[in-house]
Formats: sequence, structure tokens, C-alpha cells
Amino acid sequence: MTKQEKATHIAEILEKFYPETPVPLEHTDPYTLLIAVLLSAQCTDERVNKITPHLFEQADDPYAMADLEVDHIRQIIRPCGLSPRKSKAISELSKILIDKYDGAVPESFELLEELPGVGHKTASVVMAQAFGVPAFPVDTHIQRLAYRWCLSTGKNVEKTEKDLKKLFPKELWNKLHLQIIFFGREYCRARGHDMHSCPICSLYGRKSLMK
Repeated sequence: MTKQEKATHIAEILEKFYPETPVPLEHTDPYTLLIAVLLSAQCTDERVNKITPHLFEQADDPYAMADLEVDHIRQIIRPCGLSPRKSKAISELSKILIDKYDGAVPESFELLEELPGVGHKTASVVMAQAFGVPAFPVDTHIQRLAYRWCLSTGKNVEKTEKDLKKLFPKELWNKLHLQIIFFGREYCRARGHDMHSCPICSLYGRKSLMK
């Protein structure tokens, strides 16, 4: 079986397990999604979803957020970790959105990645989930599964993203990256994982890991 055939079958398995893929981070518009994704760095979606209602109650648009003191933002988002850096980025990017984009979130990978605290993965999530632009956001979890399933060498997230984009049709990217995340959380966890009983690893798992 070729790698392409394997990828096609894996996509079919994921579609069977997760035909619906709700966005894990609660949000109401591109701006609140951007903030939620920024907060999710090195933090679980579950924890972010507990924090953002308190934050968005006070500021759910760039104008209101820019009026908050950075220290106040930091106190609210402290449970998400990295609060000094994240609060500064949230404040600064909100002011930039006001000054350069009339308070709107730009629909461009390049412009998003110019914002403080916004890397390629965050920009990809916003483009995919807020604007419906084909993207394949890859974090360390997706990188791990792509390596386990022999779809990528797993050297870094950039290489994994390129490998996955080559294997899967563009029209599947936005849904597929969520399906992989959901599958990883439920069936293919990082620790204590039995690859022999996993619906995908049992078929396509990297042999060196299946001891």
C-alpha cells in the first residue's frame, strides 16, 4: 500500500469516527477566536473555554480590549499560563487591529502572522475556522500522530504540515486537522497508549513504536 492510499484510508476512518467537527474553542467571531487560539498555546482548550467567558464579558472586541490595562488582562488569563506574554500580545494586537484594520481581523495569513503573539499555527486556525480558507494547522499533537501513522518524519511541525498537505486534498484540510485532534484525544493519546488496540495505529502504526 502506498502512503497516498494509506492517507486516503485514514481520512475515511477519521470521517467515520468524527463526521461532525465543532470548533473546540468557544468564540463568537474572528476576533474572539483569535484571542482564544492565542490563549491556547501550551494550554488545554478546556481551560481556555473556562477563562474566555470572564475575559469576553469585559472585552469582546479590540476597542474594549485596548481600554483594559495589560495587568488586568494578565490577572484574568493567568490560569492559561504564560500570562505576562499573552496579555501583552492581546493588548498590542488589539490596538494594531484598531489602528490598521478598523477593528477587523485581517483575512490573510501574512497579515495575521505580523500581529504580536500570532504564529503560523494560530493564523492557520483563524483562517480555517473563522474564514473558511483551506489551511492545515499543525501543533505538536498532530505532529506526533502523523509520525505514529508514518505520514511524516515528524522532524518539526513545518515539515509535518507540508507532508500532510501533499497527502490530503485541500478541501479536507480544515475538517481533517480537527478530526485528527479529536481522535488523538480519545484514541491515540501521548501516554499510556496501546497502539495495538488503536483503530489507526493497529493498521498503520510505526513499527518501531509498537513493541
